[in-house]
Amino acid sequence: MWPFIFMKFTHSLKKNADFRKVYRKGRSKADRFLVLYVLPNDTDINRLGISVSKKVGNSVVRHHLTRLVRESYRLHEDSYGKGYDFVVVLRTSSKDAGFHQIEDSLLTLMKYHGLI
Repeated sequence: MWPFIFMKFTHSLKKNADFRKVYRKGRSKADRFLVLYVLPNDTDINRLGISVSKKVGNSVVRHHLTRLVRESYRLHEDSYGKGYDFVVVLRTSSKDAGFHQIEDSLLTLMKYHGLI
């Protein structure tokens, strides 16, 4: 039997209606690189949505930033409260940010929301 290593699965927001609901009813906090919207979802799971405008850069840059945010979220997912929808909006200043800057920004915003 193969020794399988199971990675954590991050649930995501996929539908435009879900994003709009979080934007409309959620609370937001922002810093230099990110804007974080949080809305309780009445379930036991957290869902993550990431939004990157075309103003930030081409598709390669946008996808790279999306991967940085997703990995930052995944590494600290166990320390967040349960039952929330998160939408992370990347600002244009995040284009030149590295992993640790994005990670610090996400953790700071989670603390501002009282989720850590």
